[in-house]
Amino acid sequence: MKGFLTRVVTGAIFAVTLLGGILCNKYTFGVLFAIVSMLSVREFCSLIHKYKKTTFSTWLAMLCSLCLFGAMYATFHLKEATEPALPLFAPYILLVVFAMIRQLFDTKSKPMDNLAYFIFSQVYAALPFALLCLLSTGGAKIGETYNFLLPLSIFIFIWFNDTGAFLFGCTLGRHKMFERVSPKKTWEGFAGGALAAVGAGIALSQFSDIMSLWEWTGMAIVVVATATLGDLIESTMKREMQIKDSGNILPGHGGMLDRFDSALIAIPIGIIYLVVLNVL
Repeated sequence: MKGFLTRVVTGAIFAVTLLGGILCNKYTFGVLFAIVSMLSVREFCSLIHKYKKTTFSTWLAMLCSLCLFGAMYATFHLKEATEPALPLFAPYILLVVFAMIRQLFDTKSKPMDNLAYFIFSQVYAALPFALLCLLSTGGAKIGETYNFLLPLSIFIFIWFNDTGAFLFGCTLGRHKMFERVSPKKTWEGFAGGALAAVGAGIALSQFSDIMSLWEWTGMAIVVVATATLGDLIESTMKREMQIKDSGNILPGHGGMLDRFDSALIAIPIGIIYLVVLNVL
């Protein structure tokens, strides 16, 4: 009972914090996801150091993630349209180059492993949150640069998908989806999650003219498919490391990667979908 209560309280705080940061304004949005990005990179680096015996600097990786997010945020929310964006990324590029140079002087471990996992920490755990800055411009009013709806919709679809998958999986689940990686996932659960997310997309289409009904439905399906992939990818990593959770920063829920694993793939693929539709 105590564990269940802890999980409920932590989940409520997490949801309120996430919703508040997105809904309030572009500044709370920026602060929230800059922190989430750094914590996710920190957690990823800690896991890699422990299980792959790498020695690259976690703090440098976190600083890089902050610079990447800051550059993306400034590009879409702070600078004037006529100002060049490339100089904003100079600190990030220089830090990555510095990380490469550091490996030339590392004689205690495998420099290529260090460099590869350092770069992967940026691509996997930092870039998706930085891309949210682009996503948050979709549908913004004239003269403004921020609209919460598209970033929020990603998480709404993921939450509805998780809920639908759980309910359908528990009651109707028979056929395993990827038993070697995630024994509890079933195709019935996947279908239930997709139906729930599509229902959320239909509801969103009634309150927003950013996209049509069919475009919102397509967005829901894209998020469901990629969110499931993101969950399976993290499950694969945890299975290789033989761990249950990626961290313990969220009591009862595990780590940051446990909470955002679905979004890490859904965000960039969702953006590609919206670019194809000329929404972004």
